[in-house]
Amino acid sequence: MSTSLIAVIVIGLVLVLMYNSLVAKKNQVQNIFASVDTQLKKRYDLIPNLVASVSKYMEHEKSTLEDITKLRSDANKPNISDEDKIALDAKMSSALGSIMIAVENYPDLKANENVMHLQRSLNELEEQISAARRTYNQAVTDYNNALEMIPTNFMASAMGYKPKEVFQILESERKNINVKELFNA
Repeated sequence: MSTSLIAVIVIGLVLVLMYNSLVAKKNQVQNIFASVDTQLKKRYDLIPNLVASVSKYMEHEKSTLEDITKLRSDANKPNISDEDKIALDAKMSSALGSIMIAVENYPDLKANENVMHLQRSLNELEEQISAARRTYNQAVTDYNNALEMIPTNFMASAMGYKPKEVFQILESERKNINVKELFNA
């Protein structure tokens, strides 16, 4: 075999490996996002039960309950983009945090077995969503790195691959919690 033929075979093999690597990373991101989406769907299915259980106790938190209901309906719309799902998830996390804090202010509600079961289920689901987000963010980071690093960036550009967004928390959730204020509430 001539050296030029060996060089063509090696270059061809490298191109195939880069292509396969990029396709695998893209598919991994899509697969993990589907897993996150499944967890979010479970959350949205739990919300009507939680809202129904706490609504009679929480008349003055009515706007929070209405916000949660609207976010849930927005999240269940067909053809919603991944980026919109990520944004809705951040808003929903914030709204659910508000409702859980409000539940703590109602002794009768805290003693209600249904509400306590829903709260435990939601907390467990939030932990699963958090784990799924971390896994997704790692896969997106690997994918985005491959899109930017030489030599795979040339192949990714030729394939029309675009960077993906990671799940991020809202700026309001980054603030320090005033523990003293929590105990005085």
